[in-house]
Amino acid sequence: MNDKLRVFKRRLLCFALLGLMAGCSSAPERLGQLDLVKWRQDRSACNGIRPTLVKGFKIEQANLMGKFADEVGEMLGKPDIHQLGSRNQKFYVYFLEKGSQCEDITKSSTALKVILRFNAVGLLSEITYQNDLPD
Repeated sequence: MNDKLRVFKRRLLCFALLGLMAGCSSAPERLGQLDLVKWRQDRSACNGIRPTLVKGFKIEQANLMGKFADEVGEMLGKPDIHQLGSRNQKFYVYFLEKGSQCEDITKSSTALKVILRFNAVGLLSEITYQNDLPD
């Protein structure tokens, strides 16, 4: 009986370690044609890199649809603006060009941005491009 318990504990420990290792993967470097490393490095598009990535983002946006907010956040990095909407919706805003947000992120900016809308269960359901913030 004692040997069976030890074997069970070892197997349980192995499964737990495998689960931890799988959960600790690093963020992906690419999504098809989109260089995610460059995207994540250009917070609020203030370094002028994101404008060169917009075409790749638009090509790959269909591959983001239906993904959970945490997964999208891991790929694209922390959103420049995170807003909560009605009915448990959430919005991730990523600036696509340099603008007044580079001087003060708390002030409204008319710079072009992509807005990702997540539904109540956290799945990406809509991607829009705007010069103002969602209502």
